[in-house]
Amino acid sequence: MQAKSVTTAVLDIAYREYGPSDGWPCILGHGFPYDVHAYTETAPVIAQAGARVLVPWLRGYGPTRFRSPSTLRSGEQAALGADLLAFMNALGIERALVGGYDWGGRAACVVSALHPERVVGLVSGNSYNIQNIARSMEPASPPEEAALWYQYLFHNERGRRALERNRAGFARQLWTMWSPTWAFDEATFARSAASFDNPDFVDVVIHSYRHRYALVEGDPAYAGLEQRLAAQPPIRVPTIAIDGDSDGVNPGTAHHISKFENFFERRVFPDAGHNLPQERPAEWAQAVLDLRKVAAG
Repeated sequence: MQAKSVTTAVLDIAYREYGPSDGWPCILGHGFPYDVHAYTETAPVIAQAGARVLVPWLRGYGPTRFRSPSTLRSGEQAALGADLLAFMNALGIERALVGGYDWGGRAACVVSALHPERVVGLVSGNSYNIQNIARSMEPASPPEEAALWYQYLFHNERGRRALERNRAGFARQLWTMWSPTWAFDEATFARSAASFDNPDFVDVVIHSYRHRYALVEGDPAYAGLEQRLAAQPPIRVPTIAIDGDSDGVNPGTAHHISKFENFFERRVFPDAGHNLPQERPAEWAQAVLDLRKVAAG
């Protein structure tokens, strides 16, 4: 494994690289509140199968940095997708197998939907992860609403201050609630918690959870992308979607099948929560390898 960095128009994106530099490209994205350590066990398995595995820190996490102080610290879905595409362009990667969960899965879904010519296949935690902002004020069931307490807290300044003052505390609470069967130890948590000390973490997180409810404006640079995403475009690349049957924040995505118009398979990892690749590294790696075989025909 090597720690590297690449420069795009907006970010200096830090990433970890596993496997041969001439291997088949595989880009994997982490979620909130996690980081690249979600793939510490998964990435080497995929690399052993000949992949060049790239795991970037998202904007606002770890060593990734904005290049300009004037750039809006946006966490909107279009920005995450644009970052992934810019990352590929900066590294000269024409096509890649992409995957992820939570925020990282959303970025992979965005690129898969809007730029299918750049994607070999998609492994998506929680399936179709593109937000339908126009319907964000439609209520869910009471249990689902209760699971989103942190999002509603982040909608006001009390929530911003709470996250700023206790980033690790909030992350630990969410890890515990979202993955009730995962007995992570203190060292595992501490490795990822260091990434939340990024100076832009709070701003990016708060913007993300306000923008998805149409409570704040997005970055004008991504307005065109957001308009395309508002149409809820289908995903036309081969896809394996994964849910955990013990996910404390997502009740399951079997109903998403209509959003996929190519090979589609849904897998459910038993006794797994939200942080799928870190909780079930072997199974996640196998999904990537199986999808590559499907995409190769």
